[in-house]
Amino acid sequence: MDRRQLIAGGVAAATAATLLPALSGTATAASGRATTAAPSAQLPSRDDIISVLRRVADHWIGAHVNPGDNGWANATFFSGLLALFRLTNDTAYLNYARNWAESHDYGLIGGTTTRHADNQCAGQAYLDLYEIEPDDQKLDAIETSLHRMVYTDQPGKNDDWWWDDALHMAMPSFARIGALRDDPQYWEKLYSLYSHTKHAEGGPGLYDSASGLWYRDANFVRGGIVSPNGKPVFWSRGNGWVAGAHTKALKALPAAERHVAEYRDTLRQLVTATAKVQRTDGFWNVNLGDAAHLPGPETSGTAFFVYGTAYAIGAGLVDSAALLPVAARGWNGLVATAVHPDGVLGYVQKVGDRPESSQPITYDSTADFGVGGFLLAGSQLAALA
Repeated sequence: MDRRQLIAGGVAAATAATLLPALSGTATAASGRATTAAPSAQLPSRDDIISVLRRVADHWIGAHVNPGDNGWANATFFSGLLALFRLTNDTAYLNYARNWAESHDYGLIGGTTTRHADNQCAGQAYLDLYEIEPDDQKLDAIETSLHRMVYTDQPGKNDDWWWDDALHMAMPSFARIGALRDDPQYWEKLYSLYSHTKHAEGGPGLYDSASGLWYRDANFVRGGIVSPNGKPVFWSRGNGWVAGAHTKALKALPAAERHVAEYRDTLRQLVTATAKVQRTDGFWNVNLGDAAHLPGPETSGTAFFVYGTAYAIGAGLVDSAALLPVAARGWNGLVATAVHPDGVLGYVQKVGDRPESSQPITYDSTADFGVGGFLLAGSQLAALA
């Protein structure tokens, strides 16, 4: 897929970026299926959270006897599945993940010379498997790929992460390899790549300090692409990827690492900003900048916001009294509206790069990375329940 593709047709002129308040009332999805309004702001029990996680994970595994490729989308599923393994210690999840990794020889799409963040995403699951059952062979490919970027393959080149998804795909592995090898050069390279994305990509960078949100790529910066109503486009899943990236990196980095304060503050600003535009049914729209732009529930962005918010609460980055109800409504909305009785996870916007991608999003729309995000969100919430 060409992830730099431009939106079809013309777009309106850029206007001032002002976020709309959250939607009110009961929304109706593109499928015509009414979504649940006003979910509870109370977390369910830990056992109830785990029960739903198991139902969703077990259905996905049962429907995919072949665990699939080692691209970014499927790798995100395995990141979530291994979070569920750590929560439950169910060896069925570990075995499924191990079989997947072994079927790909713990390798990367594009080989060890790849600089592409999407190709490096599988390394996160390989690192999880290494931590459970240490064997350096599991890290050969991801460590070689990152080592090249840090030391030998154009180490001064820092514009590889030109889209915000890339932060989730690669940022955690740089943080974790640096910690594992006690080599802060990985953390310095991580920050150089991150800083370019945040402050320089497309001119001003993809981070919008006024809102605390992120543009998906340079095409959207400063109203380059706007909604049909002339409002900014802050793609929900793009911002979800950013939340997931910061969460995973902060879990790996030592508190004294010199850039941790910025990562913590950026995540705090992001989850605080998204809390302001949460829908009354617990979900977030595909465009956080315009509540009227393709309104309807969407699972993948919502799951990653729950994940990032739950981590921020547990890490003391935000006020629990203010943000825990946000995470709880997000989770309860997902369970009530998106989780089918048999464990299918619906309302997932499939592969794309903007709100218009893979529309319409329906009760039956699902994808591996959406399931992975849901498993990460529930596993993080279980620590708070």
